[in-house]
Amino acid sequence: MRADRLLGVVMLLQTRGKMTTQRLAKELGVSRRTILRDIDALSGAGIPVYSDGGHGGGVALDENYRVTLTGLKEAEIRSLFVANNNQLLKDVGLGAAAESSLLKLAAALPTAHQPSVDYIRQRIYIDPLWWWHDSEPLPFWDELQKAVYEDICIQTKYENYDGSINERILQPYSLVAKSSSWYLIAKREGELRTYRVSRFQDVKLLDDHFQRGTDFDLPGYWQEHLQEFTEALAEYEFKLRIHESRLSFVRWLTPGRVQVIEPVDATGWLTVHLHMASIELAKMLVFGLGKDALVLEPPELSQAVIEAAKAIIEQGRS
Repeated sequence: MRADRLLGVVMLLQTRGKMTTQRLAKELGVSRRTILRDIDALSGAGIPVYSDGGHGGGVALDENYRVTLTGLKEAEIRSLFVANNNQLLKDVGLGAAAESSLLKLAAALPTAHQPSVDYIRQRIYIDPLWWWHDSEPLPFWDELQKAVYEDICIQTKYENYDGSINERILQPYSLVAKSSSWYLIAKREGELRTYRVSRFQDVKLLDDHFQRGTDFDLPGYWQEHLQEFTEALAEYEFKLRIHESRLSFVRWLTPGRVQVIEPVDATGWLTVHLHMASIELAKMLVFGLGKDALVLEPPELSQAVIEAAKAIIEQGRS
């Protein structure tokens, strides 16, 4: 509905400040022409919205204008209380603040909407953490947060998936939580890259500060590069013949990274194509499947499994 979209325009401008019409159109899923008509409608209705042309221009609200929460719908209220990211917020020191803000928000709701809060809490719970979440503090977590918050360059030692360690100087932009893992988005040699926080072997704050790119938008960047990043995480490809009884196990262990390319035959076996981060992880999967798996491709994986099995046998004999 247009009324909802107009409110959406106002809320985006209120929370983010000046935005281009192209960015507003992308956020709301409409054309730039529609946004221009919406801006005219808001101005005609007395909303203090103005626009600047040229480089660095955009649409903005008068800084003294604010929208109240009286227009919240019941579904919108439920959405505020259904998610629970408390552990992740605790990681960045905001756990207590999050709990306090929800209590204040619940207390501020009109009486008619109060039952909706307990209703949704008892029916839907979203746990963003993986089953096994390391309770130990992340390495160099304080340094990384300080660097991100204050735009400080860092000197790091980082372990790659093949076990090699590289020294890098990074400009840390953002921290992102994906399931139970934290990632650092940082600029290196002019390009933004993503690093898994648990792989840092050393982090030192430098005396240098850096200037963030004015066009960087964290949610937009993460969504645009998510597919590229996941492909980089699963760069090792291989094929296995497995017994049909183990397919559910493989899918559970490698969600989104297994594809059945030949269906179950008369003997109860099928062929699957998999993506994993390294040959070491692929080898661990094969050992986990034991007699219910046969390596088809590549030959190097088959050879690695054979050599590892021989080493295990020899070690058992000694």
